[in-house]
Amino acid sequence: MSSGKKALLIVLIVIVVLGVMIYSFFKGNYNRFVAMDEGVKSAWAQVENQLQRRFDLIPNLVETVKGYAKQEKDVLTEVTNARARVGGANTVPDKISANNELSGALSRLLVVMENYPDLKSNQNFLRLQDELAGTENRIAVERMRYNEVVKAYNVAIRSFPANLLAGMFGFKEEAFFEAPPAAKATPQVKF
Repeated sequence: MSSGKKALLIVLIVIVVLGVMIYSFFKGNYNRFVAMDEGVKSAWAQVENQLQRRFDLIPNLVETVKGYAKQEKDVLTEVTNARARVGGANTVPDKISANNELSGALSRLLVVMENYPDLKSNQNFLRLQDELAGTENRIAVERMRYNEVVKAYNVAIRSFPANLLAGMFGFKEEAFFEAPPAAKATPQVKF
């Protein structure tokens, strides 16, 4: 075999090896991004599942409280309006914002309920309050899981050189589920 043919064969082998490496890089990273994107969607679906559970419990809780706390109409209206905003939210950031508002309204409702000893001893109310507390814990767990998946996904699509591929195929950063600014304030306890 002549040296020209050997050189051509070596160049062809190098081109084939580079082609396989580039193909593997694109295929592997693209498939990883797709899997991670689906993981983000799945984690968000679990958050929404728990948010829906809370959303469904609220009317029962409000109705139970209404019977005892007729003069607390403003707080009940605030909870009802916040619940309506949750139902009307369409994008993930809007849903996060609306649910943060609902969390704040519910915490104010729980403060109001402390003023009614008869309400606190009502079995229906106690059951609903326990259900709501359990749901809030589930929401917290699912939020944490969602944020972990979003972090891994965002790191993957922003890391070099995979970020070039992510940009080419339209993979975008996902929003974290963050606490509202009011949750960061130190609560005031007065006796």
